[in-house]
Amino acid sequence: MTIAILLSAFTKLPNLLEKDQIKEYSIVENGNVDLFPSEKQKNFKLTTKHIYNGDLLLVNNMFPIQENGIKSDIVNLAEHPKLTKQYALLNNDITLSKEIGLKFSDMMAAAKKDGVNHFMISSGFRDFAEQASLYETLGSDYALPAGYSEHNLGLSLDIGSTKKTMYEAKEAKEGKWIENNAWKYGFILRYPKDKSAITGIEYEPWHIRYVGLPHSIIMHEKNFVLEEYLDYLKKKKTITITIDQKVYALSYYHVTQNLTIQVPVNGQFEISGNNIDGVIVTSYLYK
Repeated sequence: MTIAILLSAFTKLPNLLEKDQIKEYSIVENGNVDLFPSEKQKNFKLTTKHIYNGDLLLVNNMFPIQENGIKSDIVNLAEHPKLTKQYALLNNDITLSKEIGLKFSDMMAAAKKDGVNHFMISSGFRDFAEQASLYETLGSDYALPAGYSEHNLGLSLDIGSTKKTMYEAKEAKEGKWIENNAWKYGFILRYPKDKSAITGIEYEPWHIRYVGLPHSIIMHEKNFVLEEYLDYLKKKKTITITIDQKVYALSYYHVTQNLTIQVPVNGQFEISGNNIDGVIVTSYLYK
């Protein structure tokens, strides 16, 4: 099954509100609760291939990327000026998922409204060959082997300020804005200062990762890194989050073989694997 087939099996969730419109949200931990009446549900077949595709994949020194986990829309950002109007590039060789580039650009437009407008992308997507070369050059203290870096997904990027070096981003207005606001746009600071014992990576204020909404909101509220968030979903099975009266249901499924689940007939839903053993289905609940 190809990536295109996996992605076409469901429809994208409606866009959530812009930052200045998000007024309130609440999280309800439901356990195994039926959120839709049976007449408003339809069958959907999950396969083990779904485990290794999506925006919530955990990639670290224990769980490498599978082939179909790599974003299929990787582009050279310098060749897409509409994507880079809001920020600078360290060089013209930086690539990234086009979808993530658009979302990052939207976030940068919001930062500009807040008077923070000197962002720069210093690194984006790396293919396995580039990652292997980096690992060979820098060694294990500064790089990860091919397939074990989030940069191999197309969902992660390193950012900094054009007024400071990348490694000084934590001191720049840009770094502070990201720490305070990225969660409102589906991005997370992947390796925060106080979570290195969990992530296995020291504090990297420049490395952000797209997980999507509403996941980033829940992670922010509960101060979770991705490892903790996936464990939380696995434990709770089903939760709902209401954002300005829009309701989303998140359900975790353990997948060891083909599994038929129920999804909303007229709703919109997204599917992401965790790259380990299960799948998270995020559904928009029409009131």
